[in-house]
Amino acid sequence: MLSENAVKEIGLIRNKYHDAQSSLLPALYVVQKEHGWLSPEALKEVGEILNVPKAEVKGVSTFYAMFRHRPIGRHLIQLCTNVACMIMGSESLLNILKERYGLEPNGTTGDGRFSLVVMECIGACGTAPAMLVDTDFHDNLTEERIVNILEKYK
Repeated sequence: MLSENAVKEIGLIRNKYHDAQSSLLPALYVVQKEHGWLSPEALKEVGEILNVPKAEVKGVSTFYAMFRHRPIGRHLIQLCTNVACMIMGSESLLNILKERYGLEPNGTTGDGRFSLVVMECIGACGTAPAMLVDTDFHDNLTEERIVNILEKYK
């Protein structure tokens, strides 16, 4: 169930747009920010608030990779594995995440601290390999550096 604040914020967003469909993406961001993911119940509630069919809400939410449809860890790691990052060592970084944290792509650590998404590209080819942790950008990664960075996220 969405909080009163989230419902209010979605209502304010709806008022900024000409039609309800245009307010759908920002409304989904509000829900994901509050809950960390988009549950089926939350999608239904967004549809009801915006008067948008449930199928359309689900279709939009599943089309975009930035929306999560299951609970994630406290911190989301998005590791780039595109060509430049792969050449510069992202595969060994992925192995460190597996070995040290037991973290598989699209998985979450047992303690709920981290979730991992393997990204196609985060636009840092010149300073590869790179990753995002939550919204924090990190580049020029090494095996030692990735461990040091992740130790800061408790």
